[in-house]
Amino acid sequence: MSTPHRLSTRRREFLAASAGVAATARAQEARTKKEKLGIGLIGSGGRGNGLTGDVDRLRREGFPAEIVAVCDVYRPRLEKTAKRFNAKPYSSSKELLQDPNVDAVFIATPDRLHVHHALEAVRAGKDVYCEKPLTHWGQFDKLKELVKEARARNVIFQVGTQRTSDVMYHMARTQIQKGAIGKPIHVITGLFRQGDWGERGMPIDDPNAREGPDLNWEAFLADAPKRPFDVSRFFRWRMYMDYSGGPVTDLYPHFLAPVVMALGLGFPKRVAAIGAQYAFHGEREVPDTFDMLAEYAAGVTVAVLGSQGNGSNIDPVIRGTAGAITLRESNVYVEPEPPTDKRKIDMPSYNCVLEHIRNFLTAVRTRKKPNADIENGYRTQTALIMAMQSHLARKVAVFDEDSEQIRLE
Repeated sequence: MSTPHRLSTRRREFLAASAGVAATARAQEARTKKEKLGIGLIGSGGRGNGLTGDVDRLRREGFPAEIVAVCDVYRPRLEKTAKRFNAKPYSSSKELLQDPNVDAVFIATPDRLHVHHALEAVRAGKDVYCEKPLTHWGQFDKLKELVKEARARNVIFQVGTQRTSDVMYHMARTQIQKGAIGKPIHVITGLFRQGDWGERGMPIDDPNAREGPDLNWEAFLADAPKRPFDVSRFFRWRMYMDYSGGPVTDLYPHFLAPVVMALGLGFPKRVAAIGAQYAFHGEREVPDTFDMLAEYAAGVTVAVLGSQGNGSNIDPVIRGTAGAITLRESNVYVEPEPPTDKRKIDMPSYNCVLEHIRNFLTAVRTRKKPNADIENGYRTQTALIMAMQSHLARKVAVFDEDSEQIRLE
């Protein structure tokens, strides 16, 4: 039996949570009427500056949004980005989220920090654009916690998987729904590129940087294993398994999320994966080559393949019982089965990165679901986490949807 003290504590927690949800709802309603949305940026590295540069471009084109606040644990980057947008600088994400001028935030911190900042933002009642991956591969419990909180507060949440805003995938979805290829049964997609410039090539702003007032190493580590400060780990974090996962988490969200959207897929039943360092060694810890197979209850297998050791890329192909759809160079090709004349559907010139951001900002104003919402992010990230677990354990990862648990067989 619960003690009176425990009942009292639970009641206080319930009332506080209810008050928070109510306050969030009021703030959301106010955003539909605001003259201009205030945007905060958490993480002012290269990706963060790219995202806010696109927000500023939309502002110049007339979209009612502007960068009002910037946060980073590395002061030189913080000051540079804050000056660029004439925005208020914060060294603490919690302080930025308390700023009443901030309506929505863009999160562009290292992978390990995404879920921590997203949880803070959701609980503060802000709408969120969070770069992929939604979480680090070792944070499945945190992923579920984030999804629960986002659902409870009905926030607008967009994951930075820009291809879900690409008209090619929306046209593919339309063709699938019309029955152009029959029942979808197999998908192959992925990325092949030459070079580890996305990991080893990350810029080291200052090789003499040290932890201290201008660099908060503890905030960078978050729930990662505690280690002494290392300049390479801080600036080139994508090379290390503590903070990243290589292609499966850094690149494959872009290719799996739009497939999940186009086919309306749920959670995978089983995922098997293999990965390795075939091309790049030394200090790098994450795989450079990674292949995963995911089986879905709808009777579809999705293969996401790739390597950073070779740049001969592949076109995404969605195969069905009556034909196939190929996505190539901004065009959609529909080929019946058995093969006859392939029908080409020309698509308009389209900047899916910019349109993904426009889609998010529009959703903040209208309160309509964005293209890469939290549910798409949950299903996509679960499959990627299962793939990494399969690779590390050399077993098949199985998902129990009822209990929302992953087990290895």
